[in-house]
Amino acid sequence: MNRPGLTAGHSARIAGTLLLAAAAGAIAQALHGPLPWMIGPLLVTAIASAGGLPTAASLALRNAGQWIIGTTLGLYFTPTVVQVLVNLGPAIALGVVWALLLGHGFYRFLLRLEPGGSLQPASAYFAAAIGGASEMALMAERNHAQVDRVAAAHSLRVLIVVVLIPFAYQALGVHGADLAVKATSTVNPGGLAALLAATAAGGAVMWRLKVPNPWVLGALVVSMALTGSGVAWSAMPRPMASAAQLAIAVMLGVRFTPASVRAAPRWLGAVALGTLGMILLSAGFAALLAWGWGLHPATALLATSPGGMAEMAITASVLGLGVPVVTAFHVVRYAAVLVLTAPLWRLEAARLARAGQLR
Repeated sequence: MNRPGLTAGHSARIAGTLLLAAAAGAIAQALHGPLPWMIGPLLVTAIASAGGLPTAASLALRNAGQWIIGTTLGLYFTPTVVQVLVNLGPAIALGVVWALLLGHGFYRFLLRLEPGGSLQPASAYFAAAIGGASEMALMAERNHAQVDRVAAAHSLRVLIVVVLIPFAYQALGVHGADLAVKATSTVNPGGLAALLAATAAGGAVMWRLKVPNPWVLGALVVSMALTGSGVAWSAMPRPMASAAQLAIAVMLGVRFTPASVRAAPRWLGAVALGTLGMILLSAGFAALLAWGWGLHPATALLATSPGGMAEMAITASVLGLGVPVVTAFHVVRYAAVLVLTAPLWRLEAARLARAGQLR
């Protein structure tokens, strides 16, 4: 992934990539595609990056995008919704268990499909964990695993989920099937300024505390607290939300470099096949969860799918599904996987060592 810089050349590459992504988003919107400002920019940036074009992304813009998205998602957490989510506590806990089981099954699948000797078990384990890409890559580095494979696996998994599920939902006509209402639909300039200032402060505090994903989580926590307390200062203007989606999509897309695509085609094929399998399994689990807790199946699948936290919440928001439910499931899952993955790997490494399979 290209790192942000201050040189004129790098700035020009960022600007060019953003223009390309914006054009793709506009075309996707004109074609009435699902999540046009996420999927269009993501696909065109990934293809251009993998093809060797001089793409680049801005970490500052990605952080700003996460801040806007976190703020927007928090606007759905009205007092009534918060009470509903409390009642969903057992279902959310089951979602965490499901994510851990799904990740372990994916890990075993990757180990079996890769030729002997080419894949370290630690690499497969952190690549398979249903967690954030940067966090899992950092854990992989600490455990001397193949970081490039881990990063490529998470990028490809999120891309497949973000593209496949929205198109499937559009084909099935589930848009608006489980509509969640925001605290307010009116954009108030003064209220918006106050809301953005408060959520930016929340993101800055999380950043100073070195919390993972600080800008989305910090903004989300503050926005949730305000909305849950009955404070409704302003809605988020749609152009700002679309720009935020574009910034996040571009950062995902530039991870697909020519080197990452050429390095291990069998590995990427295994990740793609495993991701499709996880989506199908998650659909079955989501159906059971929907039946047990009265959720809409489409919302339950977004809540338990192997996609990223921000991406799945954006999908729910744009498609008019249960945004608070999806967000709550993914935030709790994200935290649990982040805390539990390293100790679970130590248990697995000890098991492999006893069996003489750890190298």
